[in-house]
Amino acid sequence: MLGLLIRFVVSAMALGLTSRLVHGFHTEGLSGLVQAAFVLGILNALIRPLILLLTLPVNLLTLGLFTFVINAGMLGLTARLVPHGRFSIEGIKPALLGAVVLAVVSGLLNWLVKDARERKD
Repeated sequence: MLGLLIRFVVSAMALGLTSRLVHGFHTEGLSGLVQAAFVLGILNALIRPLILLLTLPVNLLTLGLFTFVINAGMLGLTARLVPHGRFSIEGIKPALLGAVVLAVVSGLLNWLVKDARERKD
C-alpha cells in the first residue's frame, strides 16, 4: 500500500514539474494535480495496455517511438476527463512534448525514490 502511495505522489510531482517545463501544459493547483495523477493512473492501468497491444505492429516499425504518441493520447484523454479545466493541454505539440518530458521526469523521480528506499534497507 505504501508503494502505491509513493508511486502516486511521484506521478503527481512529475505532472507538476512537466506543467512548469512545457508551454501549453497546465495544472491548476494541488487539487488539479491530484485529480490528473489519479485519472492518468487509472487510464494507464486500464486502457493503455490494450492500446499498446492493438498498435504493436506500428510500435515495432517505429522502434517504440509510437509509445510517445500513445502517452500523448493518454494525457489528452486525461485533460478531457479532469473536470473544470484543472488540467489542460493546448494542442498536440504540448501533448507530445509533455509525454516525453513526463517520461524523463517520472523516470528520474522513480530512480531517486528507488535509490533512497534501497539505501534505507
